Amino acid sequence: MRSTVAAVGIVLAIAAGDVPPGGPRATAAVDAQRPNIVFVLTDDLTLNLLDYMPNVRAMQQEGTTFSNYFVAASLCCPSRSSIFTGKFPHHTGVLTNYAPEGGYERFDELQNDAHTFALALQRAGYQTAMLGKYLNGYEPAQHGVPQGWNEWDVAGRGYPEFNYLLNRNGSIHHHDTDERSYLTDVLGRIADEFIRQAGSRPFFIEIATFSPHRPFVPAPRDRHRFPGLTAPRTPAFAERPDSEAPAWLKAIPRLRRADVIEINHEYRMRAQSVLAIDSMIGQLRRTLADLGIDRRTYVVFSSDNGFHMGEYSLRPGKMTPFDTDVRVPLIMVGPGVPKGVVLSQIVQNVDLAPTFAEVAGASAPLEPDGHSVLELLRNPSAARVVASRSRRAALIEHHHPGEKPTDPDAPGRHSANPPAYGALRAATFLYVEYEDGDVSYYDLTRDPFELKNVASTLSPDRLARLHSALQANMVCKGARACWDAARRSP
Repeated sequence: MRSTVAAVGIVLAIAAGDVPPGGPRATAAVDAQRPNIVFVLTDDLTLNLLDYMPNVRAMQQEGTTFSNYFVAASLCCPSRSSIFTGKFPHHTGVLTNYAPEGGYERFDELQNDAHTFALALQRAGYQTAMLGKYLNGYEPAQHGVPQGWNEWDVAGRGYPEFNYLLNRNGSIHHHDTDERSYLTDVLGRIADEFIRQAGSRPFFIEIATFSPHRPFVPAPRDRHRFPGLTAPRTPAFAERPDSEAPAWLKAIPRLRRADVIEINHEYRMRAQSVLAIDSMIGQLRRTLADLGIDRRTYVVFSSDNGFHMGEYSLRPGKMTPFDTDVRVPLIMVGPGVPKGVVLSQIVQNVDLAPTFAEVAGASAPLEPDGHSVLELLRNPSAARVVASRSRRAALIEHHHPGEKPTDPDAPGRHSANPPAYGALRAATFLYVEYEDGDVSYYDLTRDPFELKNVASTLSPDRLARLHSALQANMVCKGARACWDAARRSP
């Protein structure tokens, strides 16, 4: 493990060119005006769970929602690697959750931690804190503190929410089954303390919850909430694939009554488990207001990927190119963020790192493929102008992880692990090329739930243009090349 980069206050600010004439006292005055960032990243949270999160819905009323926000891969470690670096999975080299093609060790081996938003912000004088879930394969008792973080409170296998290890700045702490050890609550208390002790220096804090990931463990106080709740019945629920569906999907059998009962039970547990996240968000926003720093603090809420539950007859899981798995919440409140606005421009998780860097006035050592969304946030009328310079499609990658029983994301039977694929999700279509040769095209204007593959109706010229656009996105590296690829008209 490369050594941790320590935060040294004014020395870092001087190195970043942030110390004005007048020395330390003037620096403190400048720092007092620089925005803070609180980033809440959930695990497998879907758009349909926002109904049970009143504090997040309040953020939508008080801030801006990105209605077409997509992850670059519907799998934890590749998605989180893209968030940290602003790079697509084919650029980070983190393709799955575990070695040799993914996981924490792969992220570290390829020196991705030398090109994260954390390091960029720290070098710009920010206090940085990482709480909760880092990357799959990180073990608190074996691995150290990566560079870029001043505060490190990271668990390894925190999915059960109890009986876990927490690496607190290099010191290992065991949390048992006591009610106060519920992991989401512990992270909330640590975050609250960090914010209160930050002082005048600007800070960035990521609170990455393990919930609502399987095994879907709610806080003890919430275990009996929402009696009788069932999973949403969209037109895709229990739907059978047509004759043009890709082979992997046609192999999925019908949902049985027992499957539906289990899906309903697990959806209820997921709804229960997000209540603690929502409560934490409410408490942190109250703390920011109590300290008088809420007006200069961005609060960002999102998820690493989605999760299907019965759609297309699939048992609970992820990794498909469908919206259930790749379209997730992105909600922001903060200085200059328009209130109650919904932006429909296509945004991706590779855009978060450059956004955080722009907020902080930082850049190096980021080498992102994405672009900051701050221009979209400046005012709603400008967003219409910016639309002409937005992505035409989001890139989705899947690299078909091998079987690993210890992987918490190992797909269950009939839950989906499609062949490797590349996909373009545009405003009006979803186009997918699978490694086994299957091709899918869904016309979202007529088929918003992505039920009917109409690729066979497209002209050879149209298919050739779609293929060319996808290939350009699948190999792009760097902001300019990836932006040009995303702007191609397929």
